Amino acid sequence: MQTEAEPEVSPARMRLMAVIIATALFMQNLDSTVISTALPAMAQSFHAVPLHMSVALTSYLISLSVFIPASGWVADHFGARQVFRGAIVIFTVGSVLCGVAGSVGELVAARIVQGLGGAMMLPVGRLLLLRSVSRKQMVDAMAWLTMPALVGPVLGPPLGGFIVSYFSWRWVFDINVPIGIIGAVAVSMFIPDVREPDRGGKLDLLGLVFSGLAMAFLMAGFETVGRYLVPMGWTIAAFLAGAACCLAYAAHARRTPHPVLDFSLLAIPTFVNSMLAGSLFRIAVGALPFLLPLMLQLAFGYTPLQSGLVTFAAAAGALLMKPAAQPLLSRFGFRTVLIWNGAIAAAMMGLCALFQPNWPSLVLDAILFTGGFFRSLQFTAYNTIAYGDVPRPRMSAATTLYATVQQLTLTLGIVAGAFILEISTRLQGHKEAVQSDYAIAFVIVSAVAMLAAPLCARLPRNAGEALSGHHPATEEKA
Repeated sequence: MQTEAEPEVSPARMRLMAVIIATALFMQNLDSTVISTALPAMAQSFHAVPLHMSVALTSYLISLSVFIPASGWVADHFGARQVFRGAIVIFTVGSVLCGVAGSVGELVAARIVQGLGGAMMLPVGRLLLLRSVSRKQMVDAMAWLTMPALVGPVLGPPLGGFIVSYFSWRWVFDINVPIGIIGAVAVSMFIPDVREPDRGGKLDLLGLVFSGLAMAFLMAGFETVGRYLVPMGWTIAAFLAGAACCLAYAAHARRTPHPVLDFSLLAIPTFVNSMLAGSLFRIAVGALPFLLPLMLQLAFGYTPLQSGLVTFAAAAGALLMKPAAQPLLSRFGFRTVLIWNGAIAAAMMGLCALFQPNWPSLVLDAILFTGGFFRSLQFTAYNTIAYGDVPRPRMSAATTLYATVQQLTLTLGIVAGAFILEISTRLQGHKEAVQSDYAIAFVIVSAVAMLAAPLCARLPRNAGEALSGHHPATEEKA
């Protein structure tokens, strides 16, 4: 079916490129979560109200959301390697500025700079890898690239607590500097400058304004709903403004030959399936790093270090999955793996509802370790099959749209976890959330993840066979 020329790269070279890009993305994902633990210390340093320090989180997320839609055009116009290397440099400079900030205003400005770099790192890093490897190598490559999304949120809170407890909150940002320098040099030395013909046309500035405002308003609404950071009227207004900007962008995109977010990609069945089913799964998984540490520390009485050691088991399970991804997908195919592995991963999330304070930590570790394995495999499958049928000249548009939706759904997962927890606590008349409230939250997010299975069942049996090497027709004849 594929008539496009495939790049040739050795397995060792492919893994090296994947690790370099994944390390840069790990820096971004780690930074996004490690800062949350440092917010009280920052507030004390700036003589600010701790609750107001959430602006350090929201300013980064909004900056990230606004600039992601432009990443595809920028990569096509200036070259993916140059943009990715520049993104690492910008993110690192932003980290330095955060570390030396003398006021909340300076910190917010520095976080916006970080967001600009981060917005280019995720989609352009993925694009760079997809353009550098053949389709048969995509499963292995994406398996390595999936790691930052799973390890960063798990490792971030305990690492942030350790740094703040024994050093200074400013070191939370300083740890990015050596990683950024090494990453920029490694990209220059080992990542090829693979280019596709420029799609032509000017940057869709009006589309960027509409999409940026839509993302900014929606992210602001998600970040404030149910958290009493602003009056509820402001949150509702943010959602309404975001919806209005979405409609304005949709009308604009139909009249534009090269929109910043190309919704015509939704005509590709494997891409749209990964978008829709993957979004349900990401919402559920996005809630886990929020719910688990809270339950372990507030309901079970664990210290931050004890909680971090338990939740890190999930990251260890994700690491174990890497060599297993290609053999499993080759043996069973994408459709079967996405259905059954997704169901198992959802069930493992639901098992967290059974956790009790008197359970041995080894039992918790075993469940989280196993769940981490299945969740990582599911992410790898979604993130790979999404691009299996996308023509190479349209890869930049595909990574941009995919990253935009991914950012929204992961944030929505945190919001969903917090909202369910709040509602359960009120309905059960608890002053603070107890184990039963967390149990309800885990059951609901598990059910959300389970909703992805029927969507995956709509995939053809041979979906992604060029990526996995699984040929169901040949298997049936045998």
